[in-house]
Amino acid sequence: MTDLLYSEEEEALRAAVRDLLTDRCDAAGVIARAESDTLHDVSLWKALTDGMGLAGLLVPEELGGQGATHREAAVVLEELGRAVAPVPYLTSAVVATEALLACGTDDLLSRLATATAIGTLAVGLHAAPSAPLKTVRLEGGTLHGKLTGIADATVADVLLVPADDDGLYAVDASAVTVTPQVPLDLTRPLATVTLDGAPGRRLGEAAPAVRRALSAGAGLLASEQLGISDRMLTDTVRYLKERKQFNRPVGGFQALKHRLAQLWLEVAGLRAAARNAADALATGSEDIGVAVAVAQAFAAPVAVRAAEEALQLHGGIGMTWEHPVHLYLKRAKADSIAYGTVGAHRAALAELVDLRSP
Repeated sequence: MTDLLYSEEEEALRAAVRDLLTDRCDAAGVIARAESDTLHDVSLWKALTDGMGLAGLLVPEELGGQGATHREAAVVLEELGRAVAPVPYLTSAVVATEALLACGTDDLLSRLATATAIGTLAVGLHAAPSAPLKTVRLEGGTLHGKLTGIADATVADVLLVPADDDGLYAVDASAVTVTPQVPLDLTRPLATVTLDGAPGRRLGEAAPAVRRALSAGAGLLASEQLGISDRMLTDTVRYLKERKQFNRPVGGFQALKHRLAQLWLEVAGLRAAARNAADALATGSEDIGVAVAVAQAFAAPVAVRAAEEALQLHGGIGMTWEHPVHLYLKRAKADSIAYGTVGAHRAALAELVDLRSP
């Protein structure tokens, strides 16, 4: 029977990451960065990668990585979600890394594992694992086309670009034009990537590599959404214990107790779904597709509801820019369409379990 409980090693990893984020990623700092032109926190990324080696969790030790599994990566993403940390961990250390693992590209894997380079898969953040793959043209040995909604392209050193010959190409970021887009979630910026005769190195077949990468991204995104939900629930409960009306704590009113109790149940369910997806990815289960679809179909509504409840139950202060709850709501909303919408994952699940609608 699958054990979805956290191991001692995973709890120790969580404690280390949380301590670092507490020291280096406070809410005020994230809000200030969202108002600046440098949305990514480069110093925090270096602390996570150089100091703790987290960029290489999924990379074998012989290639400079940690040789860990998706369960450990899921714990890291929970903590990054709790802090809405503006770092390219999901896009580089998970999605791009998974694509390279599928292609067996050892040199690029070593660069990503040691954080000497940041990689991103040049597929729109909205793309589901089962969605048709959008490609660029390969003409005369160079790549031509435009791709939109590429997450973290503004800080990427190498882009993994699918082409119409079913090849996945590594393209140096200096060879393309990256135009920032205005994102809803300012902690995970998007960009349009334009390739006009960009040279690229063919790594392998695009379709299986992209499907594997997007599946891992969707599955572990549920852990980030779990971190958001858990943080919003915890902060809301704490606030309602402190805030008073009619000379008694607001949290003592029965109606609010019921709302928070229901939210706690939903977060507990999300934790089980997210852990199951991470474990399926870690063990290479034949039910990865089902586990990922279930996790994403469940995670997005819970994360959005947790953030919406936090915004409302914090009252007037929750509506201010200075309070961090808006960061979590925007991240939850953006995550709800990342790597496929709820509807797309429910449709994929129906196909996988042969329960299609009439």
